[in-house]
Amino acid sequence: MIESKSEQANAFPQGVAVRGVHTFRADVDATSGSTDSAPGPHDLFDSALASCKALTAIWYARRNQIPLERVEAKVEHDNSKERQGVYAMKVSLAFHGPLNEEQRKRLCAAVEKCPIHKLMTTAEIVITTEPLGPEQSSAV
Repeated sequence: MIESKSEQANAFPQGVAVRGVHTFRADVDATSGSTDSAPGPHDLFDSALASCKALTAIWYARRNQIPLERVEAKVEHDNSKERQGVYAMKVSLAFHGPLNEEQRKRLCAAVEKCPIHKLMTTAEIVITTEPLGPEQSSAV
């Protein structure tokens, strides 16, 4: 479960808790009226893709005895047509370690199938929004 709560009254920043174990903050930038004190929702969305691709590469390398030492992933987005239903993302990856060309190709193919990439591009996502009752509220 993920919970998000306002940190203080009449302010944007949110305290976010994931599975009751991990906590971080979210905010919006100054152009939206806040202080840009933390990543915004779009940043977190893009981060999900970057981290999933990197984690998938590491997982795949371990399963296939590929000597991948570390991964770098960079996501750039173009949200200029978001209101028309288009959110374009470009992912750049760097695989580090004593890899041959075949291993790099296999890693590239694996990251194209990362769960978040598939979720973002092929799944029908159904979102239901409902009031949170006082008995369901907890501290972040």
